[in-house]
Amino acid sequence: MNRRSLPAAAAIATAAALLLTACSGGGDSKSKDSGKIAGADQGASKPASPSASSSAAPDRPKFTFPADVSYVFDWPKAGDPDRDAVLADGEQFIKAEDYAIVKQDPKEAGYRFYTEGQLAASTQEYIASYVKVKARITGTDRYYNATVDLSGKKTATLSYCEDQRKTFDLYLKTNKVDRTPLKNPKDNYVLYNTALSKNDQGVWVTTKLFSERGSNKCQP
Repeated sequence: MNRRSLPAAAAIATAAALLLTACSGGGDSKSKDSGKIAGADQGASKPASPSASSSAAPDRPKFTFPADVSYVFDWPKAGDPDRDAVLADGEQFIKAEDYAIVKQDPKEAGYRFYTEGQLAASTQEYIASYVKVKARITGTDRYYNATVDLSGKKTATLSYCEDQRKTFDLYLKTNKVDRTPLKNPKDNYVLYNTALSKNDQGVWVTTKLFSERGSNKCQP
């Protein structure tokens, strides 16, 4: 499969951490509570806009992932500096969460840099559920069909799709990868709707995240 289902105990913890996804348009759980995981390979990622890239902000966290973890971001620049900044920081939030899973550290500083509020707490609990069962991500995670809407200078929404067909859970004790296929192939595709705000550092932090697994908007 693609983002695997975690063992029962971890799945319960994840579901509790992600109650906010009940607001999802389709009523499905967040892609993460299916257990699927992403990774990041800087070489596979499209570069962020100069105004929002990590290189433009020396204090931004840096992520170095194992060779078996990679991303594909099929979302071209919007051509507008503000929208491109939202895309770039939205991408970094995805990587930051996955980096904490790889590092097996629920308090890793990266995801806290790119999120705020209840979502930060929920993200910590989600990461902790992976640590509890000693699992991390492996494979290639693809994101596409990104849309940015700005509301003023400091609030925005970012929606995008995820293709989970090539991402899996790796269990560290046995070094085994769970490749169990999903019963419904449509569930390999997940629609995300996120809310972001621009903080005092000029970073677009993600504050809310809802999802719809099997969304028709994301089917190939």
